[in-house]
Amino acid sequence: MIKQYETVFIATPVLSDSQMKEAVAKYVNLIKDNGGEIVYEEDWGLKQLAYPIQHKTSGFYYLIEFKADPEFVATLETQYHRDERIIRYLTVALDKNAVAYAEHRRQVRAAKAAAPAQAQEEAAPAAEEVETNAEEE
Repeated sequence: MIKQYETVFIATPVLSDSQMKEAVAKYVNLIKDNGGEIVYEEDWGLKQLAYPIQHKTSGFYYLIEFKADPEFVATLETQYHRDERIIRYLTVALDKNAVAYAEHRRQVRAAKAAAPAQAQEEAAPAAEEVETNAEEE
């Protein structure tokens, strides 16, 4: 039976952007190669840790929502544990309420991301009108 999961991992802060993308691609491909389906991905970026982990005070956070067989989670977490780039990870199964909340959260984020872009599009014609009026005078 396929279930929906959410996994967050913290990668060491000494990674470059390309190394971070490579680490993310490794886990996305691992999920896909084992019959999983990626629902959503989100890069939370570099954040301060609440307490030092392995003498590090910050880390790159990354969230992946996916659907997979329950047996796959053990494989994923084993790979996290073996990867020296990953300093912490957490994978949780989502119940129907958590799935609905995650969907709502994605819609709100998409609306917030679209709002500044829409505001810029609306402001651009107004700025062009001002320039046109200035040229006419």
